[in-house]
Amino acid sequence: MAAFKTLDTIGNVSGKRVLVRVDLNVPVADGKVTDATRIERIAPTITELAGKGAKVILLAHFGRPKEGPDPALSLAPIAAATADVIGRPVGFAADCIGEKAASAVGAMKDGDILLLENTRFYKAEEKNDPAFVEQLAANGDIFVNDAFSAAHRAHASTEGLAHKLPAYAGRTMQAELEALEKGLGNPVKPVVAIVGGAKVSTKIDLLMNLVKKVDALVIGGGMANTFLAARGTNVGKSLCEHDLAPTAKQIMIEAASAGCAIVLPSDGVVAREFKAGAANEVVAIDAVPADSMILDVGPKTVASVNEWIDRAATLVWNGPLGAFEIEPFDKATVSAAQHAAARTKAGKLVSVAGGGDTVAALNHAGVADDFTYVSTAGGAFLEWMEGKELPGVEVLKA
Repeated sequence: MAAFKTLDTIGNVSGKRVLVRVDLNVPVADGKVTDATRIERIAPTITELAGKGAKVILLAHFGRPKEGPDPALSLAPIAAATADVIGRPVGFAADCIGEKAASAVGAMKDGDILLLENTRFYKAEEKNDPAFVEQLAANGDIFVNDAFSAAHRAHASTEGLAHKLPAYAGRTMQAELEALEKGLGNPVKPVVAIVGGAKVSTKIDLLMNLVKKVDALVIGGGMANTFLAARGTNVGKSLCEHDLAPTAKQIMIEAASAGCAIVLPSDGVVAREFKAGAANEVVAIDAVPADSMILDVGPKTVASVNEWIDRAATLVWNGPLGAFEIEPFDKATVSAAQHAAARTKAGKLVSVAGGGDTVAALNHAGVADDFTYVSTAGGAFLEWMEGKELPGVEVLKA
């Protein structure tokens, strides 16, 4: 693994203005944060720096403002939620650059924490505009990036600042990079990947990269139907990208040449309608009725997946095995997740998972805390799995 500059090498920060890029893109309803997971993740970096006497200045984006400042996308309510999580006061400045930001920073005492307004209120943020980078940098002496989830974007506050100020990875960024190294960078073999979700089209690069790096690739969810159809199996009315059959075949060819086993469903749970409690049955995968759709993998497939998990030393997971949002089509995902969690707790498996649906599925199964690492980063996690360089990470290399 490449060496990254972390807080262990930052030196004395007492009295220094430390700009900390964080992920505060949290769900908010009626002015209240409804899920503080991302705030909890960044708390260690904030409290460590503040505890060492730094003036901690938080930079973050929120939502996708279309035309400049939008009161509905202000970070103001999130300052209070952040204060609740870390147990310290968190000030708020109504701008991220200019006089309002400068005066708020100027009034800070050592150990204070200040959140600046949404960086995306300026189009220059996403353009990584050098002049905007200069304005952001004017309020800091040191830059710490603790937002892996935004590291796949070369924006002013994620990549640009690292060229203007001494730059370091925060504790969350560090934990993420170390976990990902265990997952695919330099994993203990054998490595098994589980990839699910609706469509092959969104994960072609991911699948092409994985077959060269893992010993077995379990394909579930709607995307498995495309592979089954490419193999000549009738999938009835199931979600299926028939036009991607050649791509699926190519992925299977690449896997064979790399010595990667492709694990597809051998049975499925089918129904004639997609709704909670719909009448359903388990059928062999080559016996799907023409008027039915596959909504989950069946018990024989689950047993096979669990056997692969038993053989694995490392598991990387992205995407559910079935339509887990609706019962009873959550059974396979829950079973495999619980099995992986048990192996992890027994010290027999390193398990790394990520992606929005995956996190929701592991929470649904009640095992998110039992995996070695669960990434809350969506796009960045996916791009890392695709083998791509992440701009916000590259600039932190020692």
